[in-house]
Amino acid sequence: MKTNITVIKKYGNRRLYNTSTSQYITLEEVAALVRNGKQVRVVDANTGQDLTRVTLTQIIVEDAKGGPTGLPLELLRQLIVASDHAGREFVMWYLNSALNAYQKVQDSLQNGLRKVGSAVLPPLQVMQSSIQGGNADQKGSRREVAKRGSRIKKAAGQRKRRKATR
Repeated sequence: MKTNITVIKKYGNRRLYNTSTSQYITLEEVAALVRNGKQVRVVDANTGQDLTRVTLTQIIVEDAKGGPTGLPLELLRQLIVASDHAGREFVMWYLNSALNAYQKVQDSLQNGLRKVGSAVLPPLQVMQSSIQGGNADQKGSRREVAKRGSRIKKAAGQRKRRKATR
């Protein structure tokens, strides 16, 4: 199965061009594509050099500017310390494993919530159909309630007239 990769060209003036939509896009829009599960590949428009890693890192850096969210300071220090190939490879393997584990937990949580939601849905549907008057018994009950209500109103009106005549 062929994966659909969105190719984005990066120009010397730092503009990003989405070749799938034939439009210029922002770094935030690239981040949105990634967050929505799209595979992106960023290439230098002149040389064809792959800039995906640099661009995704730039997105992380830009996100970190907004507040204390980004990567933990100690992890960033360790990434700098692990500047040799083997150290960097281990850190990347570790991060990838941790993110995969996190994704599995998220997926199982979502599946659990879907199951709970589907178990809760039938009682909600029952309530909704009873409110909307789904079957003949319910319609008959509504008529009965309406009849009794009109009898109560008549009785109240008669009491008012009696009081007024006294």
